[in-house]
Amino acid sequence: MSDKVAIVTAGGSGMGAACARRLAADGYKVAILSSSGKGEALAVELGGFGVTGSNRSPEDLQRLVDGTMERFGRIDVLVNSAGHGPRAAILDITDEQWATGMEVYLLNVIRPTRLVTPVMQAQKAGTIINISTAWAFEPSSMFPTSAVFRSGLAAFTKIFADTYAADNVRMNNVLPGWIDSLPKTEERREGVPMKRYGTSEEIAATVAFLASDGAGYITGQNIRVDGGLTRAV
Repeated sequence: MSDKVAIVTAGGSGMGAACARRLAADGYKVAILSSSGKGEALAVELGGFGVTGSNRSPEDLQRLVDGTMERFGRIDVLVNSAGHGPRAAILDITDEQWATGMEVYLLNVIRPTRLVTPVMQAQKAGTIINISTAWAFEPSSMFPTSAVFRSGLAAFTKIFADTYAADNVRMNNVLPGWIDSLPKTEERREGVPMKRYGTSEEIAATVAFLASDGAGYITGQNIRVDGGLTRAV
């Protein structure tokens, strides 16, 4: 596994950082993008490559992919994490805020996918894993722009999976529920059948499985990791 390479966007903290740490522990060389500088520092700690920049910037994403290829010569895994988009009552969200939501929750996947897919096609192998949300199919007014655009992400993922499956390039979404990187409340905890928040490490373990050879026949799927929160959907 030591020759395999993983890119993680929005990997400076939370679930993105946990994914980077887990993949590095599994033997991947890692490249990390984050806007805070924490991702670049984490990449150095893990012996990888880091870029301080935004996953909303095509130029920063190009620097990330070009730098990864220069250093490691291949890209086996892309993990698309995300920040937080606008939240407001559904009809109070402005056009500008909707546009921002699309940048944060949909184009954050589409833009880096455009860059890495030709590399993965040439390798005849690769997998893209997107951190989505448990509310993609059962939307909550708490997270309106996330729910709307990640529902769209599910459609994008299915079309991408259909298009590139024959090249052995896979794409799947991980749908976290209440995870410990979010503010904790008793009401939210009680609403989960398992009566606890999930951990960033549990999300990272799911991502690591989807990146592994053991998941080689899984593509176009939305995997809920939410303690049973959306079990009836």
